[in-house]
Amino acid sequence: MANSTYIKRVSINGWVMLILLTLLLLISLLTVFKAPTYHLWLLAIAASEFPLIFSGITGLLLIACIWLQKYQLICIIIGFLALGFFLSPVVRAYTVAAAVKTEFNSAFGQGSTIIKGDNSQPAFSFFKLFKHSSKSVAYKTLVYDDAEKLTLDYYPAQFGGKRPCIIVVHGGSWSSGDSRQLPELNSYLAAEGYHVASINYRLAPQYQAPLALDDVNQAFAYLRRNAGQLHIDINNFVLLGRSAGAQIALLSAYSQHQHGLKGVINFYGPADMVWGYSKPANKLVMDSRAVMERYLGGTYNAMPDKYFKSSPIEFVNQHTVPTLSIHGDNDVLVSPIHSQKLDVKLQQYGVKHFYLNLPWATHGFDYNINGPGGQLSTYVVERFINVVCRH
Repeated sequence: MANSTYIKRVSINGWVMLILLTLLLLISLLTVFKAPTYHLWLLAIAASEFPLIFSGITGLLLIACIWLQKYQLICIIIGFLALGFFLSPVVRAYTVAAAVKTEFNSAFGQGSTIIKGDNSQPAFSFFKLFKHSSKSVAYKTLVYDDAEKLTLDYYPAQFGGKRPCIIVVHGGSWSSGDSRQLPELNSYLAAEGYHVASINYRLAPQYQAPLALDDVNQAFAYLRRNAGQLHIDINNFVLLGRSAGAQIALLSAYSQHQHGLKGVINFYGPADMVWGYSKPANKLVMDSRAVMERYLGGTYNAMPDKYFKSSPIEFVNQHTVPTLSIHGDNDVLVSPIHSQKLDVKLQQYGVKHFYLNLPWATHGFDYNINGPGGQLSTYVVERFINVVCRH
């Protein structure tokens, strides 16, 4: 009787193990295939940028398979498949890292990847996956537009003297988000000797384009007026934007001709609003047409000229500032074709630029600054700022 109960318990555990490992395998596929729904997109960020957590869980279940009497072989096969997929971003990150230094040097000149005379820092390290985020740098919130009550979070450089300033424009479909979004990179750059001003701007649908562009102009003006007390080198600004904020940053950089602006960094932004409207995202992930209509005030058919004037790609010319674009192939909110098209246009006009393509990554991959996408993007961001601001 006792032996029968034991066999039944082992059989039940076999079923449970089979179900758990199958679920992990399905999750692991998000590191290879695009997420079909909004919530699975969020899970895809976790699966691809926190690979050690999911690999560790899978590994523990594989070890437990040793004691299974039923479904052992199928559980082991499924478990190893899931483990392989979960670790695939790490393997592919090493592949990208092996080429990025050479390609970046080719784009910006030999030695462009060297920071402070140190050429030893790798673009990606497996051991850094275990590391927690860098120590936070204390910021202060400043009002940069009294009329609109707009604020920015100012992270002072941790080196003395006048330093370059990075202006960060947050994402959020032009209708949400704020200056506190993904602050780890702000602290990292401040620790490396750059001031960072992460700005808030007026949001849709209450405020529509081009008001956000005006807000960026106001931020520039405020930082210039107060450059003395903030210790800013007004000849060395860089714009950085994520997603919708990248569209604003690119458009500002390409159309506003800001004095002292040395470059712009585009994290997975919509560079071609006309093309983007014609090829919307999967509605189960995001209704991208509705998002654009709230921001621009109507459909493309109703106001094609406004979509055209909101497309950064249309303003590229031979005088365009150096550009860094970073995009994941599995992005389901903003297609990587935006960055690919921008890359081609910049090349046509001979603009110095670099496009970091991350084959496994989805939208928001830089949520974990020490993940595969976070490490590689931070590596090229720091080097891009260094090379454009040192002249």
